[in-house]
Amino acid sequence: MTVTTLGITPTTREMRRVIVASLIGTTIEWYDFFLYGTAAALVFNTLFFPKSDPITGAMLAFATYALGFVARPIGGLVFGHFGDRIGRKRLLMVSLVLMGLSSSLIGLLPTYAQVGPLAPSLLVVLRLVQGFAVGGEWGGAVLMAGEFADASRRGTWAGWPQVGVPAGNLLAAGVLAVMAATQSNANFLEWGWRVPFLLSAALVGFGWWVRSRVAESPVFEAAIAQTGEPESAPALQALRARPGGILIGAGLRLGENISYYIITAVSITYATGVAHISRGAALGALLAGAAAECVAMPLFSALSDRIGRRWIYALGAGGMGLWAFAFFRLLDTGATVPILTAMIVGLVLHGAMYGPQAAFISELFPTRFRYSGASIAYQLTSVFAGSLAPIIALWLLQTTHSTLAISIYVAVACAVSAFAALRARETKGETWAQIDARSA
Repeated sequence: MTVTTLGITPTTREMRRVIVASLIGTTIEWYDFFLYGTAAALVFNTLFFPKSDPITGAMLAFATYALGFVARPIGGLVFGHFGDRIGRKRLLMVSLVLMGLSSSLIGLLPTYAQVGPLAPSLLVVLRLVQGFAVGGEWGGAVLMAGEFADASRRGTWAGWPQVGVPAGNLLAAGVLAVMAATQSNANFLEWGWRVPFLLSAALVGFGWWVRSRVAESPVFEAAIAQTGEPESAPALQALRARPGGILIGAGLRLGENISYYIITAVSITYATGVAHISRGAALGALLAGAAAECVAMPLFSALSDRIGRRWIYALGAGGMGLWAFAFFRLLDTGATVPILTAMIVGLVLHGAMYGPQAAFISELFPTRFRYSGASIAYQLTSVFAGSLAPIIALWLLQTTHSTLAISIYVAVACAVSAFAALRARETKGETWAQIDARSA
């Protein structure tokens, strides 16, 4: 059921407003989420777990980081349930406020030196709130964009909120890089790291204003008008009616999610703690990679509308699996060009998966339980993939004293994603009406 099928054709201005609102809101939320990951790699091990050796402290910091991923499926279920019952827009507003509030409070936390074990305990609670909020964000943002879009360009439009992920990472790494470059190490550890978290309050205010001007999804409204009432338990219906769709979506996520957090989180710890690359150089390379992915991702999303989701995704997964073996070797050189190459190529390959992913996963489910089904497939995988990836990678490094095991870990995960992509049904160009009809 496309927007035009419903007799509602959004103007160019309305479509742009939806895309801008989805992109800005997603960027702000992922800025907050990734800010935590970068801070975990750079300062949390020292400030909240000071009694451990550097690698163990980093593992403990990443354990709190992982808790945000554990909360994401819960957020996905709760937001998905209400998003399928009362609409996408209101739930997106709630997720934005929750994320901004928790991030601002992290910026005000006392450290271990000030209050002892209470400090990491408070950090854990706020990280859980962050995870819960971002768990509800993704489904609503991509569905708002995808459900407004014409079927022939759904991959392109639904892919724009995905750009918010590298854009949020770019913003987080950029703000931290500026603070680190303009302060002494002592000042950065004492108070400089707090500033980026406190900035969240202003960013969320702006995001709220942008999102408040967007209408509800016309596809959702038409579906409710047709059936008379929403699904009473959309998540259960998704599990009963589309278990294969959830498995395919989870498989698509596995390699994409693991590889992303190896590149953006583990590499910072490895570069600064093992390869002895300066903090500024590591953050600069991450900035360059995130910027390249912001440019590449819309291109891959648009390509998925032309040649299909399956092949673009499979090529990205296969390329990433191979690149994993070159990635750490390039970091080990300590030279600027190889480090930049490692980050840029890795994140561009990730973009080949992440760009088409929004439309690909959304099209696995009908309108009446799409928010719930897509959120389950997307968020549940993050518990076993992204949340554990930094911990598993650092454990492999500590156990084997080599990055080869990490590369194999990434390659196997990417092989699963490539297989899932090739097993999936090609859905490019299909209308929502056609997708809904298959589930009737």
